[in-house]
Amino acid sequence: MKPAEQDYVDLTDAQKKARRSRSVALGLALAALVVIFYVTTLVKFGPAILDRSF
Repeated sequence: MKPAEQDYVDLTDAQKKARRSRSVALGLALAALVVIFYVTTLVKFGPAILDRSF
């Protein structure tokens, strides 16, 4: 069974640009969240993070 050609939607250039902008914004938000978690972890551990003795 072949998929019908009408099963997909052709996006306009404006829609493609909007989708790309949303993707970039989502990626930046995710990167910011990672940085926030990293910095929070460093602050929480404080100077103990540098003490590598077991």
